Amino acid sequence: MRELFRRIFGSGAPEGFTGSLDADENVLASAAVGAGWLIATTHGLWLPDPAGPRRVGWHLVSKATWTGNALAVVEAVEDGEAGQAVLLRDLPATRFPLESPGKIPQVVHERVTASIKSRHRHESPGAWFLQRKVPGRDGVVLQVRPDPDADVAAVRDIAASVAAKIAAAKPVD
Repeated sequence: MRELFRRIFGSGAPEGFTGSLDADENVLASAAVGAGWLIATTHGLWLPDPAGPRRVGWHLVSKATWTGNALAVVEAVEDGEAGQAVLLRDLPATRFPLESPGKIPQVVHERVTASIKSRHRHESPGAWFLQRKVPGRDGVVLQVRPDPDADVAAVRDIAASVAAKIAAAKPVD
C-alpha cells in the first residue's frame, strides 16, 4: 500500500533530490543547501555530497547545532567493536548554511534526541557510553565514544565488560 502511495504522490523528497529512499523511509523536513538538499527522514539525515547525497543514520549523528543561519552536524563513524559495543569516532563538524531552514533544525534535534535511550559519562579513562536506537532495527546498540586523549585500549576493555553486563541483564525470550 505504501509503495502505491509513493507512486501516486511521490516520496515527499524535493524535486531534484537524487538519493534513493528506502521503501519504509519517509521525508520529515527538507531545506535547500546550495545546489543540493538537507533532508531529514525517518531513517536519518541526508547530506549533500559531491558524489551524490548520502544518508547518515540518526544513531550516527553525534551532535547537531543550529546557530545563526546554519546547521552544524558532527557525524560519527564506527571505529571498531568491543564485545557487543560499537566504538565511535567523531568526524569534524560540517556546516550547512540554510536560507530557508523550515523544520530542519527542529526535526534534527527531535530525531537525534529520540535516538538516545540512555547515556553515561565514564570519566576514567574518558568516554561517553550511549544506548541508541538504530532506525530499521529492533532494540538498541551500545555505542562508546572515547575522548580524543583517552586510552582506547582501556575504553575498549570497559566497553566490552559493560556490553556483556547489559546482555546478561536482558530477559530471555
